[in-house]
Amino acid sequence: MAKSPAPSASPVIATNEFVERRQSVLKSLDGSVGVVFAGEGHEPRHGLWASDPHFFYLTGIGEEAGAAVLFDPSHEDPARRIVLFLRPLNPELERWDGYREYLGGVLRDRFGFTTIMRTTALPDMLSAAARRAKKLSCLHSFANYNGPVSPDLTIFRKIAERIPGVAIEDRSLMLRTMRSVKSVGELTLMRRAIDITAAGFAQALKAIRPNAGERAVCLAIEDAYRAGGASGPSGGPTAYNSIVGSGLNGTVLHYRANDGPTNSGELLVIDSGAQYLGYAADITRTYPVSGKFDSTQADFYNLVLTAQAASIKAAKPKATLTDVNNATRAVFDKAGVLDGYWHGIGHHLGLQVHDADPGTALAAGHVITIEPGLYLPDVKMGCRIEDDILITAKGNENLSAMIPKSIKEIEAGMR
Repeated sequence: MAKSPAPSASPVIATNEFVERRQSVLKSLDGSVGVVFAGEGHEPRHGLWASDPHFFYLTGIGEEAGAAVLFDPSHEDPARRIVLFLRPLNPELERWDGYREYLGGVLRDRFGFTTIMRTTALPDMLSAAARRAKKLSCLHSFANYNGPVSPDLTIFRKIAERIPGVAIEDRSLMLRTMRSVKSVGELTLMRRAIDITAAGFAQALKAIRPNAGERAVCLAIEDAYRAGGASGPSGGPTAYNSIVGSGLNGTVLHYRANDGPTNSGELLVIDSGAQYLGYAADITRTYPVSGKFDSTQADFYNLVLTAQAASIKAAKPKATLTDVNNATRAVFDKAGVLDGYWHGIGHHLGLQVHDADPGTALAAGHVITIEPGLYLPDVKMGCRIEDDILITAKGNENLSAMIPKSIKEIEAGMR
């Protein structure tokens, strides 16, 4: 059976933590029925198929397409109130994609489920639960009207057509709220992802020079990720496509070609993050290709650094991301450069680089990015500085503070 990344000497989240997460969902449903799907798919030619983040958060299972967890609080048998469903074995397909295990104690112990069944039993089990409870709760996040309908709502609508009187409720904030508060185990993995990222940026500093090219810098940073043990459900070492943009390319927010030149006198924007056992880092630094900031670049850079410091100071419990963003906007507005700031201040970080957002004020345990930037395409100059910030009871902690960002530190490192 394909599994999520196997434990080694590195820290992992204990099976009991996944059990506790599922029990919390069961209790919060208050008698309603819920189901979380891993998602459909098959092994792609490039990379690995990865499960839905909600499913991974509840199970730790990263590579079981078609799987589902059913929450049935009113079932008379306590052993069947939380059930994991896995697709039937397919020996011919598994010759190609990897062998899977039979149902039994090995799987139950590994994943912390009392009951594991095949997905062929899910229609009967879910329909019976709906007839009994008469309440179905959507746990997956909803899409915009032009996107696909969430998998649980799709199935619940079919059930409602067949079982009169069944109500469908919106509980889509439940898992987003749970995921936004990181546990000690999750923070351990995120700190490791950031440590690996720091090693990658240190290697990037050695590779940056005139005429080296963006590609060489990108390879240096991602090779360091691999050497540091970066990995995740998607199989790659990065949490997202690295951005390595010099000159004009550094003003493109989601630049991904990473194949341009690095010319003397340009600033180089690197936005990259390692992925470790499913958890993401997300860091941006801006470097002078020549190894030293000229006076114009230094003033430009220090303005962005000042804005970031203001936003980091504003990041604390009960503040909102809007409050954090306004701190940067105030700095740029005072300097008369607000039109060069094209994006928001950041986002939640965790199992996804743009992680589940509870839509609430910040709280202890949230991890967010703070990433102000200024972009001047007319003079081919962009700058963004980004750190990963843990909100604590008394304020915040910069998890990526070890990655140099002052002009003095950067120039010393590039020497």
